Amino acid sequence: MVFARIAQAAAYAPEQVITNDDLSEIMDTSDEWISSRTGIKGRHITRDETTSDLGTQVAKQLLSKAGLSAEDIDFIIVATITPDSFMPSTAARIQANIGAVNAFAFDMTAACSGFVFALATADKFIQSGIYKKGIVIGAETLSKTLDWSDRSTSVLFGDGAGGVLIEASETKHFLAESLNTDGSRGQSLTSGKVGLSSPFSEKEDDDKFLKMEGRAIFDFAIRDVAESIKALIDESEVSSEDIDYLLLHQANIRILDKMARKVDIDRDKFLANMMEYGNTSAASIPILLAESVDKGIIKLDGSQTVLLSGFGGGLTWGSLIVKI
Repeated sequence: MVFARIAQAAAYAPEQVITNDDLSEIMDTSDEWISSRTGIKGRHITRDETTSDLGTQVAKQLLSKAGLSAEDIDFIIVATITPDSFMPSTAARIQANIGAVNAFAFDMTAACSGFVFALATADKFIQSGIYKKGIVIGAETLSKTLDWSDRSTSVLFGDGAGGVLIEASETKHFLAESLNTDGSRGQSLTSGKVGLSSPFSEKEDDDKFLKMEGRAIFDFAIRDVAESIKALIDESEVSSEDIDYLLLHQANIRILDKMARKVDIDRDKFLANMMEYGNTSAASIPILLAESVDKGIIKLDGSQTVLLSGFGGGLTWGSLIVKI
């Protein structure tokens, strides 16, 4: 039987960094107000780069690290809620940019859970035995969706991209998964409403800014997501003691603190980098993974067990336990 494994990880963020102090010059906020509530100190904000530009940099890094040609790639999946356009997809743009002429490519929309959903999908493609190598990317330019006069949302988010090369393996690496959606609560986090503009329909306002009910999302994360993670561990063949690290969506440092207590796992195992990046939605987990690999924390040699968990708009939440 064919299995899948994560072979490489890479990340890219815009050069421009906007600190909390920078934000205090354009809105009623302060470094103390933001950092004490979220843990965020700064975020990368694009000047003119698009989501596909960020993702292309990640794809090129992955190919370089693996010593592969773009022609070796069978598929590209991009998780994003900030595509360059609905058509062509961001994944198709990246495919063209790197010359992956043999790859099919598509976008996946699952907000902050997008990378986990996309990675779980890629696992199944590899397991089919038809495809050998794929690229999975989470990429966002959330700064373009924000109302910069609204400090309740604009201070939280940043731009960036991260991704992995996934390839066929003779041994099992994806050990357990749980993917979930509750559309009945979707209005608590919204962005990019598509307005009607044909002469045969009543027109609607195009409400393009990201909007969030902060307390509802916070409660959802520490209740539903924590319960889901705990259930996944209990139902798997992996004990909590066997998990080396947990890479959760990087939304708020307080969520990680509470999550550690909820699932009864040492807080030191919960890696974090939202301090420098803010919330980058689908990009947050792969950026954290790539940075952890670069720092030597995660080795990509199959010796560690890692839990990845994303949660956010949809509402969506999903977790994977992976031997990495």
